[in-house]
Amino acid sequence: MSNPVRNDIWPSIAIMVSSASWGLFWLPLRHIEESGIHALWTGPVIFAALAIVFLPFVFWRWRNFVAIWKDFIIAGVFTGTAFALYAVSLNMTEVVCALLLFYVSPVWSTILGLLFLGERMNINRLLGVVMGIGGLVIILGDGFSFPFPQKAGDWFALISGMCWSLGSFRLFQGGKSYIFEKTFSFVFWAVVVGAALAVLPLGIESDSPRLEQIQSVWIWIAGVTLFLIPASWMIIWPATVLSPARIGILFMAEAIAGITSAALLTDEPFGTREIAGTLLVIGAAIVEIARPPDPRQNKMAEKLPAEP
Repeated sequence: MSNPVRNDIWPSIAIMVSSASWGLFWLPLRHIEESGIHALWTGPVIFAALAIVFLPFVFWRWRNFVAIWKDFIIAGVFTGTAFALYAVSLNMTEVVCALLLFYVSPVWSTILGLLFLGERMNINRLLGVVMGIGGLVIILGDGFSFPFPQKAGDWFALISGMCWSLGSFRLFQGGKSYIFEKTFSFVFWAVVVGAALAVLPLGIESDSPRLEQIQSVWIWIAGVTLFLIPASWMIIWPATVLSPARIGILFMAEAIAGITSAALLTDEPFGTREIAGTLLVIGAAIVEIARPPDPRQNKMAEKLPAEP
């Protein structure tokens, strides 16, 4: 009996390439912060620049937004909130902590898949989740104890992972149509939630960025905006065709890039413990890719109407 065609390979490759690129996102964030822009405003500034680039296409496709906005707004709110919180956490805690606490998300995604998508907990998924969380415990924990979040940035990272799981779940339910609209919704809500975090009384003093501060780092803002154009599409499109748990596990490639770059470019630790945790994260992605897709998921998903 011939093996079924694997339609999930290219989306899986796309999410791993994109997530590895997102692992370097902390670099422009911290450079922009060093210019005087507060950590709470770095994310909104970058995502606002990306939203401005997208605006001509929004006007061109405005009928689509009017017709189906109710179908993807929830996904946009959750995914935008996830990255708004994530961007803040990268500036408010160690890069390693922010990355790994975010990656508890495969647990939440697996629960959603079991409850609502008819997924089964086979050996590949179980190993992927256990190895991923094991990498988290080894890198962040004292010995083998679970690393309970302590800083505000730690909590932001953990909650962002929960929001990403819920957002990717809704993207998968919506299907692979209207990718641009879903991508812009993600960017728009990243700006809105990020700005709200900056102005809300959270016990953190943050002055809104001045024009001269933005001008002083415009080259960084422009560069990261160009990077985010394909990177944003390459996280939204795979999330519409791959199960949330698979997205969460494969997205761990970001942790590898982030942890390695942080070790090379900062004084953050990277020793035997970090290497062991990193290898477990890589192993989690390998066993998940080896897991064949469940054909019942497509029957369970609610699809948006086809694009005109």
